[in-house]
Amino acid sequence: MLDGEGRLIEYLRLSVTDRCNCRCTYCMPAGGVPMLGHKDILSFEELTEVVGACAQLGVRKVRLTGGEPLVRRGLPELVRMIRAVPGVEELAMTTNATLLAPVAAELHHAGLDRLNVSLDTLDAARYAELTRGGSLEDALAGLAAARDAGFSRTKVNCVLMGGVNDADVPRLAELARTEPIDVRFIELMPMGPCAGWPKARFVPAEMVLEAVPGLVPLRRDGVAELWHAPGWVGNVGLIRPMSHRFCDGCSRIRVTADGRLKPCLHSSAEIALRGLHGEALLAELRRGIAAKPAYHHMDRDHASQSARDMNEIGG
Repeated sequence: MLDGEGRLIEYLRLSVTDRCNCRCTYCMPAGGVPMLGHKDILSFEELTEVVGACAQLGVRKVRLTGGEPLVRRGLPELVRMIRAVPGVEELAMTTNATLLAPVAAELHHAGLDRLNVSLDTLDAARYAELTRGGSLEDALAGLAAARDAGFSRTKVNCVLMGGVNDADVPRLAELARTEPIDVRFIELMPMGPCAGWPKARFVPAEMVLEAVPGLVPLRRDGVAELWHAPGWVGNVGLIRPMSHRFCDGCSRIRVTADGRLKPCLHSSAEIALRGLHGEALLAELRRGIAAKPAYHHMDRDHASQSARDMNEIGG
């Protein structure tokens, strides 16, 4: 399935809940946000039906997101259901990993292929402050459990925040020295609670290259530019949403936990899918994909046009 710009759409980011056990400062307001009721979110059967329709249109990769997907009960069963959908070649999940350790092996056995772990610091006090109460120990235990369960090519995602976690960049990058993982640094986006933050918070990804000397360019991997240091097992990635460097190659669509298609993360446009089946569901998916914008309009002076916070959309 091609969008209106001729881009091949083959990647679905599927939110399974808007709830999270953390309250990251750039993701949620300090007081939290109104949460959807259980009846308002798609059931496992509905989620699987959406995946099946997307697969008919050419989607080959599915990523489960939240909120925090692991707060949704019975997630391994959903993994098994989606894994059985014809056409799905890769099934991944983004998580803060604090709830991962007890279920990592079960998720891997159910058919989950890969993990992205959100980790913005390796300082326990700063982690608790950024997540408003999260445990770095639990997150690191989740990472270790993922490795022991057999997950490979795990990616660690760090949101860059000037004056907040700059000092953590070298330590985080060092995770790739001895582990076969990609540590990816993401430019902070003016979206939701951080849309009004001081300009100094929004630092370019180039600062990683200054903080970690010796990195050499390797290749592109989706939205990330990969860099490598001689002798390191893993890689360092730079993701630059603020500079539009990957909009022309964007292959993804998003579906929220309440069943609304978002062709672009930073657009306010949404298309309701819940209650649709068969050809009606396929038709609305085609309509949304065809209307996917060429690029977002976000920069240091213009906030995201999305009407939702990140926890309502999925990272």
